[in-house]
Amino acid sequence: MRHPVVMGNWKLNGSKEMVSDLLKGLNAELEGVEGVDVAVAPPALYIDLAEREIAAGGNKIILGAQNTDLNNSGAFTGDMSPAMLKDFGASHIIIGHSERREYHAESDEFVAKKFAFLKENGLTPVLCIGESEAQNEAGETEAVCARQIDAVINTQGVEALEGAIIAYEPIWAIGTGKAATAEDAQRIHASIRAHIAAKSEEVANKVVIQYGGSVKPENAEAYFAQPDIDGALVGGAALDAKSFAAIAKAAATAKKA
Repeated sequence: MRHPVVMGNWKLNGSKEMVSDLLKGLNAELEGVEGVDVAVAPPALYIDLAEREIAAGGNKIILGAQNTDLNNSGAFTGDMSPAMLKDFGASHIIIGHSERREYHAESDEFVAKKFAFLKENGLTPVLCIGESEAQNEAGETEAVCARQIDAVINTQGVEALEGAIIAYEPIWAIGTGKAATAEDAQRIHASIRAHIAAKSEEVANKVVIQYGGSVKPENAEAYFAQPDIDGALVGGAALDAKSFAAIAKAAATAKKA
């Protein structure tokens, strides 16, 4: 049985006050909630503060991060290593987000190298995949997702996906208010799982595949009712404790059902 994971990607948002208030609120809202892993990925500057707030709240929340470098030390000004993230208790690291792919020209191959280095350092990659609006309209969604996953499989073997998380995020639905229907999202998730199953059914059955793209308390239940959707990577709604907790609770309820 796959364990759902709901993760908040805070992107470039935050202040000391906001991080403290949000995590205090989350710790309170998640009291007694079981059956779902809840993670947050704050901006790098606030990982230390987040670690302390999470510990003060009883460690109900998993700490993550939004990116990583390909080196653990050295002359790489401005970068942030897996070893440093691990030192601050971060375990779930987002890679391949469409914003990194677009604004920083990160290729499938480069993202796959990050995936391998995170695994080498004992961290959990949260591999983002997804298609643009033009690719969606051209019927290329499944091919794009397969290509992005194959960058990992072809270099590291399908077994590398064990213990990792895949986050399917249609780019046209990120921060736009648009969202794939639960049925459409399920169709793509099933396609992703089938693609992995062609290499290993065992890995495919165990890998967590999240949905991301304008996930809100109002639509979360419909997504989590689908058999191949194992939680969510949440953007805007993750910046509000009540909204984000409501999404996590919906995942926990769906698991029980």
